[in-house]
Amino acid sequence: MAAMQGISFMPRLNGSFAQLTRHNAAVMELMSRFRLSHSRPAFGIHSVRVDNRDVPVIEEVALDLPFGQLLHFRKDMDTPQPKVLVTAPLSGHFATLLAGTVKVLLRDHDVYVTDWKNARDVPVSEGNFGVEDYISYVIRFLEEIGPGGHILGVCQPCVQALAAVAVMSEDRNPATPRTMTLMAGPVDVRESPTMVNDLANEKPVEWFERNVIARVPWRYAGAGRKVYPGFVQLTAFMAMNMDRHRAQHRRLYDHMVSGETEKARRIKEFYDEYFAVLDLTEEFYIETIERIFQKAELATGAFTYRGRKVDPSKIRHTALLTVEGGRDDICGLGQTSAAHDLCASLRPHLKRHHLQANVGHYGVFNGRKWENEIYPVVRNMILAME
Repeated sequence: MAAMQGISFMPRLNGSFAQLTRHNAAVMELMSRFRLSHSRPAFGIHSVRVDNRDVPVIEEVALDLPFGQLLHFRKDMDTPQPKVLVTAPLSGHFATLLAGTVKVLLRDHDVYVTDWKNARDVPVSEGNFGVEDYISYVIRFLEEIGPGGHILGVCQPCVQALAAVAVMSEDRNPATPRTMTLMAGPVDVRESPTMVNDLANEKPVEWFERNVIARVPWRYAGAGRKVYPGFVQLTAFMAMNMDRHRAQHRRLYDHMVSGETEKARRIKEFYDEYFAVLDLTEEFYIETIERIFQKAELATGAFTYRGRKVDPSKIRHTALLTVEGGRDDICGLGQTSAAHDLCASLRPHLKRHHLQANVGHYGVFNGRKWENEIYPVVRNMILAME
């Protein structure tokens, strides 16, 4: 695996046999861990602290569709809480990458998640799944949740979340959410372009179709379907931050040798999730490259949904919160906050932007800064519209 390149695990010994044993065990475990998984990991959320007591959490499938399901984290409690739909990225990882996001939200909210299926496991007979199908799923999920809900888009699907709310607002759909939180998403990639934006624009769409698309082998349920393999996306993400991944595995080795099991556990849990990949349908990947990253259709007013123009200025009652990370090297500053200009009909008191200056991309929705500094802003926006 690429992350092993350039990492040296020389023992730091003081003549201790026990320390040598820990060193050997640490090296062997690190080598065994560098493997991909195509199985969806568990969210692993069994309880959450609410009002000074631990409340059991039960995962339930509220709605099952061919390419994804609406997953509900039902809490065993009588007090009603605001319903929030978390739209997870469809970019090579399972929705479980947002387990930390969900666990924090569960303290004060009734949480639902878009739990996407691995495209290699979806039969060709189920048809295609593109960017507009993602929007349709979001609308259908919000309708299943019912009126009075809220939506929180994380990363890539901020565009689809915004488009879904615009369509629902124009149609005066009763399930139109009360608030829309967009976190570190490419609403307008022309603002502060990053390496991700550059990579998406340096080749024509035809190059991506020829070089990164494959057919699902016959041993899988989705045999014959054309997909963008998840491991290709993982490799690209790791290449962007290889120094960071090397440093993290160096730390993991040190923690294991030193017997710091809790610190080692946190790093291992992250990479267990990070190395679990899913395949994307060809049409979703290619349309994302072309419509979101190359043409910035939503930002330029050219985005259509089922043949109709998507107009965010039709949003008049859904409060908007945008969140960006000051050190985000995947979604640059201004790309998410561009939603405020698009939602031109929203009154000022229904708009808010939060810049977390000291976090990168993943820190916007996971970790201590998310939990202690960003989440309170999200919670307060939702509470204000209840």
